[in-house]
Amino acid sequence: MRPFQEHSFKLLFETNSKKVFNISLNIVQHVEDAEDITQEVFIEVYRSMKGFNEKSDISTWIYRIAVNKSLDFIKAKKRKKRNAIHTQLFHPLTGKQLHEAPHIEHPGVVLENQDRVRILFQAIYQLPENQKTAFVLCKIEDFSQKETAEIMQLSEKAIEALLRRARENLKKSLGIYYLQGRI
Repeated sequence: MRPFQEHSFKLLFETNSKKVFNISLNIVQHVEDAEDITQEVFIEVYRSMKGFNEKSDISTWIYRIAVNKSLDFIKAKKRKKRNAIHTQLFHPLTGKQLHEAPHIEHPGVVLENQDRVRILFQAIYQLPENQKTAFVLCKIEDFSQKETAEIMQLSEKAIEALLRRARENLKKSLGIYYLQGRI
């Protein structure tokens, strides 16, 4: 890599890596996995720079790669679970549940809010992929609906509909917590 290209890539990484990590973390909900995905994203960016067509902003392109890599990670994880022949839900001798909802590790969560955040993220994690992605990008990562539409390659109206359905599904799954004022 030539010095100018190396400097440009380094600047691109420094400018976007934190946001890429946060997007990945909020989708996969595990710090180490998000770190791995962030590395994969920038490897992909490095390899694909020549193919970047400048139809969108470069950061939008990078965030789209982050979303896709994160969703691919979740799909692979689900596929791995589905293909495991010996995986059981309950221990054969004790009857104790072997698998729980995903554990949420998020460094930005204050200790006293961890239970509420865990419950919320478990509900978000159960949303259909498009709803989850739109919700994470707009409501957690604070992207506008227009930016989210560009990242997800959908129309703004589609994003609006996904967010509406996500909120409806979250209200259903978190109903008792809403009524108790816990979330």
